[in-house]
Amino acid sequence: MAESSDRIIKQEILDTLGFICNGFKLRIFPESSNDDQRLFSEGGLTFGYNDVSYGSCDAAWFLDEDWKDGYDNKIVKCQPIIALEGTDALNRKSSGNAQYQRFHHALGAVKNGLIGIYYLKNGSDKIQEDLFGMAYFASKKEKGIYLIIQDLNIVKDILNLYNDKEKLNIYIKKYLEKTYNIFKNKFDKKYKGDWEKFADQRSTIIKNDYVIKYAGRMKRNFTDGSQRAGHIAVGEMYLTKYYFFDKKIYYLFLKTTREDVKYLDKHKADDKEWYLLRHESNVEIKTIDDIQGLEENIKNKLIAIKDSPIKGDAGKTYNQCKKIIAAGLKSGRYRLIL
Repeated sequence: MAESSDRIIKQEILDTLGFICNGFKLRIFPESSNDDQRLFSEGGLTFGYNDVSYGSCDAAWFLDEDWKDGYDNKIVKCQPIIALEGTDALNRKSSGNAQYQRFHHALGAVKNGLIGIYYLKNGSDKIQEDLFGMAYFASKKEKGIYLIIQDLNIVKDILNLYNDKEKLNIYIKKYLEKTYNIFKNKFDKKYKGDWEKFADQRSTIIKNDYVIKYAGRMKRNFTDGSQRAGHIAVGEMYLTKYYFFDKKIYYLFLKTTREDVKYLDKHKADDKEWYLLRHESNVEIKTIDDIQGLEENIKNKLIAIKDSPIKGDAGKTYNQCKKIIAAGLKSGRYRLIL
C-alpha cells in the first residue's frame, strides 16, 4: 500500500532537519495523532488569530521563550518561529486549484507575524503559479511572511540565518521576489498583465474600493459529504482576497439565497470551510437576494436550479443567467446591496 502524504512529508522533515536545528526545537506528531488540531499555545499545531482558528500544520520550530497567541492573547513559554504545512499532492494528480485548498493551514501563523510555509514536495505536476502570487500578496497584507517552497533546505537556511536579522531579511526578500516573478511571468503571459482580463476570465468584477467574486456555490456544497466545492470555495476566496488585498471582497453565491445562508450558519457553524468563509476578515458572502434591480424571471431561474449541479440543462441555465448578472453588475444596471 502506498504511503500517505502525511507520513512522507513528516519523515522528510525529520530526515532533513532533525528534531533540533540551530537551537530551534521541532514540534511534530505521528501520522495517526490528532494532537496537531489543538492550538499551538495548547501544545498543538493549529494557529488562530482574532478568535478565528485556521487549519492545522504538519510541523513548527520554536524557542522556549514567551509568546502571546494571537487567537486568544494567551501567553505561553513557547515562541514559534516557523509553521509548515506540507503535501505530496504533486505526485497525486493535483494539478489544478486543489492546490489552493491547503493554503489557509499556514495562514494562521502568518497572521500571527510568524513565517508560514506551504511545502509542496516535487512531483509529476507543477505548482500553480497563482499560489506564489497568493503568498507574495499575503506577505504584503499580513504581519508575517508566507513562503511557497519545494525544498526543505530553505527552512534550514531560515533557521540558520534567524539570529542575523539583516541577512535573514535579505534572504527572504530575494526568495519572495523570485517566486513573485514566477507568478508575474504566468500572469503576463495569460492575461497580458491586465487585471481586467484576469477579472473577465476568473469570474471577478473590480470596482473602485471593492471586488465581487461570483460563483455557482449552493447550500448542498456544504451539506453533502460527497461534495468538494466547499474546499474549492475557500481556496478561491483566499486567492481573491490576497490578489486584491487592498479592497473589500464580496463573494457572491449565485445559487444561494439568504435563507440558505441562515441555514448554514445554524447547522454548519462548525464546518471548517463554512466557518472560514464566514469569519475571514474583509470578506463577506452575498447571495442572489442581494442583487438590487435583478429581474424576477432571472432570479427564479437560478432558484429553480439552486440545488442542482452545474451541468446539462441546469448548467446552460446557470451560464446564461451568470452572463446577464455579471454584465449588469459591471454596467451598474444591477447593484450589490452592501
